[in-house]
Amino acid sequence: MDKLAPADCKSMDDIRHEIDRLDEQLVDLIAERFGYVDRAWQFKTNPSDAHVPWRIRDVIDKVERRAKDKGLPPELAVALWRQMIGWFIQYEEERLAERASGQGSEYKT
Repeated sequence: MDKLAPADCKSMDDIRHEIDRLDEQLVDLIAERFGYVDRAWQFKTNPSDAHVPWRIRDVIDKVERRAKDKGLPPELAVALWRQMIGWFIQYEEERLAERASGQGSEYKT
């Protein structure tokens, strides 16, 4: 089935198919982003390095602008990104703490 624009959907099955297609793409993109996060912690030295306020602000500002440009409610995009960023920060902090305690892996090169 070809990609349908929302206005071209003729049934709930069409809509569900398109949402499922998009969900697959979103998971693929988040998995790709996670790969970069998983690499990023390896360049950091301690758990406090995982939380970088200026970078969080920069990312959120870009997401908010992009959402507005695309007609997406910016509060939705910002909420999703804050949740995702929070999870990634916690992930990095845990990896860094494990490494500091001698339980985690070393840098990957």
